[in-house]
Amino acid sequence: MEEEYIKLIFGLKLKQIRTEKNLSLFGLSKLTGLSKSYLNEIEKGKKFPKTDKIVVLAEKLEVPYDQMVSLKLDKNLAPVGEILQSKILKEIPLELFGIQESTLIDIVANAPVKVNAFISTIIEIAQHYSFSRESFYLASVRSFQEANNNYFDDLEQHVLAFSKTYQVDLSQKVSSQELEDILVEEFAYTINTEELMKHHELGNLRSIFVPKTKTLLLSNRIDDAQRTFIYAKELAYHFLAITDRLYTFSWIAFENFDQVLHNFYASYFAGALMIPRASLTTQLKALFEKETFQKEIFLQLIGSFNASPESFYQRLTNILPKDFNIQNLFFLRFTHQANSDKFYLTKELHLSHQHSPHANETNEHYCRRWVSLNVLETIKNSDSTHVFDLQISHYPEDNMRYLVLSSATKDPFNKDQYRSISVGLLINKQLKKKISFLEDANIQTKKVGVTCERCAIVDCEVRKVAPTILQKQQRDDRTSAVVKELMGKFG
Repeated sequence: MEEEYIKLIFGLKLKQIRTEKNLSLFGLSKLTGLSKSYLNEIEKGKKFPKTDKIVVLAEKLEVPYDQMVSLKLDKNLAPVGEILQSKILKEIPLELFGIQESTLIDIVANAPVKVNAFISTIIEIAQHYSFSRESFYLASVRSFQEANNNYFDDLEQHVLAFSKTYQVDLSQKVSSQELEDILVEEFAYTINTEELMKHHELGNLRSIFVPKTKTLLLSNRIDDAQRTFIYAKELAYHFLAITDRLYTFSWIAFENFDQVLHNFYASYFAGALMIPRASLTTQLKALFEKETFQKEIFLQLIGSFNASPESFYQRLTNILPKDFNIQNLFFLRFTHQANSDKFYLTKELHLSHQHSPHANETNEHYCRRWVSLNVLETIKNSDSTHVFDLQISHYPEDNMRYLVLSSATKDPFNKDQYRSISVGLLINKQLKKKISFLEDANIQTKKVGVTCERCAIVDCEVRKVAPTILQKQQRDDRTSAVVKELMGKFG
C-alpha cells in the first residue's frame, strides 16, 4: 500500500479506539505521555508512530499490539479501508478535476464515519444498478469531457504539428494508405489483415496491436474510414508519447484509469486528424447560413471526410461549442437488433447541463417519437447503408426544444444489428443567431418524452406501455394535497 494510506488507516483506527473509550486527545495525551499535537498528527494520517510509541498506545488503550498495526478496520469503517487499499484514488488523475489527493485524505481523516456512510451509499447504489468499474471509469472520462466542453486545444495543436511533421495535407481527404505508410516507414509496423478472421471468438474486434513485434492485426471487414481511424489512433499513441494504453479495438480489458483516458486522447486526436477543424468549421458556417435545411449539402459534408458518421457527429461535439458557441448539446448512440423491440443507449455526452434523455438502467421504454429511434426503424426495413433524418423535439414537461440530427448505419460486425448517432442542439437565442434554417417549415416538430413510463402525452400513437411512474407521482401529489388540506383544517 501507499505509505500515506497506511498512516491514514492507523490514524483512523487510533481515533476510533480513543472515541470508543470516551477519551479526548487531551486525555489520551495525559494517559500515554505523548503530546496532544503529536497524537493529532497521527490521527490525521500525517505521521506514523515508531514501534515504541505504538507499544505505549496499545498498552494504555488496552488493545493488542497486532490489532493496532493491522490494516483491517472495524466493520463501520471497512468501506473506507477498502477504498484506500484498492488504490482507486491513485488510478484516477484527480488533478484533471482540480482535486488534490491530500484534500480527499483530509476529508476522510476529519469525518471518517460520515465519509464511510457516503461511500457505503454509493457502493449500494452502484451494486443495485450493476454499476461496474468500467462504468465508473467511463463516467469519469465523460465528466472530464463535459467539464472542458469536449474541446481540447492541446490535442488540436498536436494534430497540426503532426500534419506538418509528416506533411499530411489537411485540406484533402486523409487516406488510410497515407497513414499506413507513416506507421510502416516511421514506426516499423507490420500490418496483418488475415489473422483475426481465423478466430471466431474475435469476430467483434476491429484490431489488435502486439507491441513486442509492432504488429497490427486488422479485421478485413472494416471499411476505409474505420481503417483510417485505427491507423490515426496508433499514430496518436506514438506522437503523444503514450505508452500506457489499450491494445484492442473495441477494447475488452483495461488495467487502470489512465488507459481509458489515453484511449480517449488517441480517439480525439484521430477524429481531429480525419476531420480537420478549419475545414469543418468553414463548411458548417455555409450550411448554417441557409434559410432552409439542405439535406444533400449536409450529407455531402459528412462524405467530404474519410470518416464514419459516428466520428463526424462526435467531431461536431468538439467544434460546435468552440467555434460556434453552441454549448448546450447532447450526443447519443443507440443500438438495435432487427428482430427485437428494444433500443439500447450505449454512449452519451451532455454539454453545459444535463439534457434529456439519459441512459436508464430500469428497463423503461425510450420514447418512440425520437428521431434517433425512427431512423433505426427505417434502416432495418430498407437496403440503405445510411439513413438520415432530423426533427425538432419538444419536451412539454420542461418546455425545452432541441434540433436533433440523426444518422443510422448497419453494424458491419453483427448481422441484423444497427446503430444510430444523434446530436441534439438546445434551441435558444444563441442557436437562433447561429443557424438560419431553424424556422424551416419542412423540419418536423414532435412532442416527445423520455420514457413511456414517465410521459404525459395522452394521444401518443406509439406508446409502448402506460405512464406508470408518472401516474404514481400524480397519486402521491394528490395524497400530499389532501394531507396539506387536513393539516390546515385541523391545525
